[in-house]
Amino acid sequence: MSKSTPKICSESFLQGAFDVLAIDEQMQHLIRSPHREISFEIPITLGDGSLRVFSGYRIQHDHSRGPFKGGLRYHPDVNREHFEGLAQLMTWKTALVDIPFGGAKGGINCDPRQLSDRELELLTKKLTQRLECVIGPDVDILAPDVGTNPKTMAWIYDAYSLVHGLEPAVVTAKPIQLGGSQGRTAATGRGVALVTSWAADMEGIELEGATVAIQGFGNVGRFAAKFLSDYGATIVAVSDSKGGLYNEDGLNTASLFEAAEKTDRRTSLYDLKVDGQKLDNEALLSLDVDILIPAAMENAITDENAKDVNARMIVEAANVPITCKATNILADSGIPVIPDILANAGGVIVSYLEWVQNRQRYRWDEERVNHELEATLRRAWDAVLERKQKESNTYREAAYLIAVERVKEAIEMRGF
Repeated sequence: MSKSTPKICSESFLQGAFDVLAIDEQMQHLIRSPHREISFEIPITLGDGSLRVFSGYRIQHDHSRGPFKGGLRYHPDVNREHFEGLAQLMTWKTALVDIPFGGAKGGINCDPRQLSDRELELLTKKLTQRLECVIGPDVDILAPDVGTNPKTMAWIYDAYSLVHGLEPAVVTAKPIQLGGSQGRTAATGRGVALVTSWAADMEGIELEGATVAIQGFGNVGRFAAKFLSDYGATIVAVSDSKGGLYNEDGLNTASLFEAAEKTDRRTSLYDLKVDGQKLDNEALLSLDVDILIPAAMENAITDENAKDVNARMIVEAANVPITCKATNILADSGIPVIPDILANAGGVIVSYLEWVQNRQRYRWDEERVNHELEATLRRAWDAVLERKQKESNTYREAAYLIAVERVKEAIEMRGF
């Protein structure tokens, strides 16, 4: 993480839950502290013969409710502190949706767009060699995140199996041919769309014809756009790291989705032949729309641009896309925010379902997977809504109260 990148913001949300739940200082310290922190260096010889040394990390935050679970990120702006915040966030997410996992996060400070597939495979298999003694189906289960994908998981599966035998459950979101689950690729975006539909109904927004802007058009943003369009919403703007496209009458989401699916990770939205005028990411965030969905990186909405947000509702498809100060500004503006630990939990739910299938050595059809995803996410939504209405707080505050309470109870029941 570069020095200019804001710290992952969840501490104030966590402290708020501690205060309401009257958790004592020692328990607060225990809940915050990572169980294990791992850092290492990975040297590889690039295709041109030069030597590069990359830094890698894995933060295993909490396993009181089950094995550590969390993504593997390849991005130049990451470090140990960055992953500490994201690992903790995964703990609250798995607790909120009530699946038997804890939280972890890790990755390598590299830019995968600057590496060939062969170089990425070598880097990934060396990472697995560094971690194989502290990961596994009952210890720590990895999944894709920014800069990684099912192919990355296949490489980890292969490298891990050379030492431990065939263990498909060591990673999730694998290719279908290697034990991946039906519906996993679309799961996070599907979950975002489901939660958005329930929240829109609660906030008095008619989803049929509602205008939606989505910042980030990777896997999550693409599928969220697809499913929301299927629900009748009008996707007026989407963007990637290089900029976005806008059409006040609605983008052709089907064409955009199809074109994006056929391109590689180095292709920009600007290169896709879809009708729409260009706009930058800052302009997208300030569009006058019904629903704004930040689905890119952390800290997209800050205290500097929060006052320019004109959406009626925000749904956090990315992890921590809103800084703490911006959260307060949006609250003062009366803009409801559906928190990341609920909105984007579809991915980890189906990762859990994939893990279950791998342990059973049995594959479910996509209809069953999608049914289980929706049922699990709906229970979490109902729990948040009930807590919010009971205690007159925000969606985020209600979500954190539920998650922290469940982790605390698990720690106390297991003992010290």
